[in-house]
Amino acid sequence: MISAAPAALAPDTPAHTVDAFHRGRFWLVQPKQGGHRAGMDAMMLAAAVPSSFCGRVADFGAGAGAAGLAVLSRCPTAKTVLVERAPEMAAFAAASLAHPGNAHLSDRATVLVADVTASGQARAKAGLADHGFDFVIMNPPFNAARDRATPDRLRREAHVMEDGLFESWIRSAAAVVRPRGGLAIIARPEQLAAILNAMTGRFGDAELLAVHPRPDAAAIRIVVRAAHGARGRLAIRPPLMLHAQSGNAPDGRSEMIANGLASLFGD
Repeated sequence: MISAAPAALAPDTPAHTVDAFHRGRFWLVQPKQGGHRAGMDAMMLAAAVPSSFCGRVADFGAGAGAAGLAVLSRCPTAKTVLVERAPEMAAFAAASLAHPGNAHLSDRATVLVADVTASGQARAKAGLADHGFDFVIMNPPFNAARDRATPDRLRREAHVMEDGLFESWIRSAAAVVRPRGGLAIIARPEQLAAILNAMTGRFGDAELLAVHPRPDAAAIRIVVRAAHGARGRLAIRPPLMLHAQSGNAPDGRSEMIANGLASLFGD
């Protein structure tokens, strides 16, 4: 990620930075202090979508739009809807789409202010119609309240998990994705059981990939990918190392993923 001087944005845009991702192939307008700032989690989530993907993606909890735009950057015929509950963060996503450096992507993306935990008619009325997408990606607020206490409301909403979160988010994903459509979710390792329980009867053929800081360190993230309506068993894929055994330089594979040059699952 590279920071740059702000581009011409709406004069009332709150304090922000304009950051380059995928080696400058797309730009993100994101809050300078309050709210969620995107990084490697978003890039790994986006990389769970196959490189040949050409359908419609819903980015649940999109924030400023990092993961959804990263999908568009790597998949030249994909389209995405950036779904965000907080109007303030949705405004940053809209500013990202309006950035001149994203002109080649903006006609394939829209921003939708909606709560992904809504159900039934309320969800459809909010703009999330049943079977309207080919893939759902989600980076939900997966920290427990005791882990990341913060006085900033936007940051708290983006980071702190509510009771039953995985059940409600995955339920909505199952409603809006077409049969055999995809789901990808990034979370903490200890949340795997809750994710698999929420996917039961909805998604199958699940693939699990653990993300480790270094080869000798425990995993700090998991990425789970599955297909709607499938019934296959869980497969555990080779892990991703963010760094080599020593030093702070990125591992070669993680650097490729961070820059949109490789997919997470090798497809």
